[in-house]
Amino acid sequence: MQTFSKILSVTALSVSLAFGLGSAASAAPKTSFKVAWSIYVGWMPWGYAADHGIVKKWADKYGINIEVTQFNDYVESMNQYTAGAFDAVTLTNMDGLSIPAAGGVDTTAVIVGDFSNGNDAVILKDKASLADLKGQNVNLVQYSVSHYLLARALDSIKLTERDVKVVNTSDADMVAAYKTPDVSAVVTWNPLVSTILEEPSAKKVFDSSQVPGEIIDLMAANSNILKDNPNFGKALAGIWYETAALLRADTPEGKAAREAMGAASGTDLKGFEAQLAATKLFDKPADAVAFTTSPNLPKTMDLVRGFLFQKGLLGNGAPSADVIGIEMPDGKFLGDSTNVKLRFTETYMKAAADGSL
Repeated sequence: MQTFSKILSVTALSVSLAFGLGSAASAAPKTSFKVAWSIYVGWMPWGYAADHGIVKKWADKYGINIEVTQFNDYVESMNQYTAGAFDAVTLTNMDGLSIPAAGGVDTTAVIVGDFSNGNDAVILKDKASLADLKGQNVNLVQYSVSHYLLARALDSIKLTERDVKVVNTSDADMVAAYKTPDVSAVVTWNPLVSTILEEPSAKKVFDSSQVPGEIIDLMAANSNILKDNPNFGKALAGIWYETAALLRADTPEGKAAREAMGAASGTDLKGFEAQLAATKLFDKPADAVAFTTSPNLPKTMDLVRGFLFQKGLLGNGAPSADVIGIEMPDGKFLGDSTNVKLRFTETYMKAAADGSL
């Protein structure tokens, strides 16, 4: 079963910093664009769209070419995007801030595709209360969204990370680690969550549905390239909403699409639909616009940037969480408005909603 790592690493950040300055777009219009994506339930539509002519259809409409490349290594996809080898990439809101943005690459969230609504979870062995986390070793991918979820879980019961010990564990090793006698708590994401919960001893004590809208999955693009080539953003929106509608369709074609996406992600139809049920998928553009323009999004990003600053992931010597500016759809900013490197816009989703793509 294929999995991917929503992980932040010193190496990734170093690569970002080294190559960030080289990713600025030239003013000349482009006709060919490269998009990177990774295996995850909310990102499977991109691979399906590429394989079934939907990408070509929308690229042709705007007289451009779009090449979609799957990465089995999520970190590497972000590294390659940050280095300028790709024009757009699938990533989370947290990773977008800590890797390309912290690496100096001005990045815009073109599509807010979904948020985790149970796909990420805290699991205890033979204990059923979140309070039982206190004093435990907790195995997770350090500095990933799992680490963030742990922080939010602890905060919900007035504990901090000082009350536990984090044990950095690769997602590839998580299931095997859980089965060893000395591992008593893990935080991870699907499909690993589903696999671990098959163990009789496993008890889910907290999941991302308890912090809805905080772990957000995006299709993000280089802001300079997007500014010079708005048709690229329009094509991405067209691709996403056509494929997402098919993914949700209660038709033979919809079922076939879900089966294909499940197989491509290393599971079957039942497994894929279970993951989909734990995902708030924005298949309707109006819903995505409402979420993106909600006052909750700045609050979420404030929590995220605070976590990243605490972990030293906003760049070497960052004096505060304000070091990187984040622009919201209403034109307001979090952090330094003279150093904006992450932007949220409803422009392309709204165009899909009003039928002007």
